[in-house]
Amino acid sequence: MKKDTDESVDSRLGREQVDAPLSFMATLMADVKALPENDSLVEGPVISVAKSCVYVNLGPIGTGIIYGREFINARDVIKKLNIGDTITAKVVDTNNEDGYIELSLKEARQAIIWSEAEEAIKSKKTLELPVKEANKGGLIMEWQGIQGFLPASQLKSEHYPRIDDGDKDKILSELKKLIGKRIAVTIIGASPKEGKLIFSEKEQGVKEKREISGKYSNGDELDGTISGIVDFGVFVKLEDGIEGLVHISEIGWGLVDDPRKMFKLGEKVRVKVIEIKDGKISLSLKALKENPWKDAEKRYKKGDTVTGIVIKFNNYGALVSLEEGIAGLVHVSEFGTEEELKKKLELGRTYSFTITLFDAKDQKMTLSYTEKK
Repeated sequence: MKKDTDESVDSRLGREQVDAPLSFMATLMADVKALPENDSLVEGPVISVAKSCVYVNLGPIGTGIIYGREFINARDVIKKLNIGDTITAKVVDTNNEDGYIELSLKEARQAIIWSEAEEAIKSKKTLELPVKEANKGGLIMEWQGIQGFLPASQLKSEHYPRIDDGDKDKILSELKKLIGKRIAVTIIGASPKEGKLIFSEKEQGVKEKREISGKYSNGDELDGTISGIVDFGVFVKLEDGIEGLVHISEIGWGLVDDPRKMFKLGEKVRVKVIEIKDGKISLSLKALKENPWKDAEKRYKKGDTVTGIVIKFNNYGALVSLEEGIAGLVHVSEFGTEEELKKKLELGRTYSFTITLFDAKDQKMTLSYTEKK
């Protein structure tokens, strides 16, 4: 029995002696990793800080080195490094003639920042940043050393320049008043290649959205004050810190070309809430007025001869108003060309027309010019 046991042990030891080198090699090979690609990020402890270079232990892939231009670019950070400090760097070159992996601390920091920017976009993280500069298009801000732009169109209504005549110099003057002010913004665009960020102030916090949603409802009729006039409508202040927008299409039943000709800042108005979405309130002025198309069939029908005033030209012809809110189209095809149409019909003048289509339900009407010569 003892002999069998000894033979068994000897046999096992023999196998282990044969297998051991293979196991060691397998383990060694498993620990060896492929070299990282250029522009990838690596991490490791500092093993030496010299006058003109830094060495970093990158484990099984080798030793990293920061030197030359990369050393100069990161010298402020390198001054604070100690042996043993773990750093993250970006691979610049894996084919260094001395066998080192060339690294960049500055580019690694930039890569991390752009990654953080992408995360901030996804999470809609709110950042409170100071306004550095202003131009006619918006505001210049800075985040983590990267300059970004906040377009005027992305400003909340409370910061949007309220200029009646749309004068760009006046708009710039208003925007400059925001320099130095801290504004809560979100990042909505990031371009690492161009080194630019785009900010927006419009995204409101959940708490603010809940307050608005809980306080106002569709159909509410409210008193407000005109607090801003822009090309696309008017802002109405409902209470401190809360404004709604009356889009140009909701100002009146008739054609509205320029809201600035109809309203003045500070003017009191009565409005109706027509939508609350994402913390924004949409208002209407025309919803509080009788729809002129409602009983228009009592006054007009196909074949009637009517008089109307030319109020606008578009790609399809001339828009003619019969009364406030009731307008129809005279198609350009009647005249052959747009030039001929404008020779026959002038803006602001009244002519005679025949109704060729009248649909009060869909608020559509077409007309034919009857004073051809």
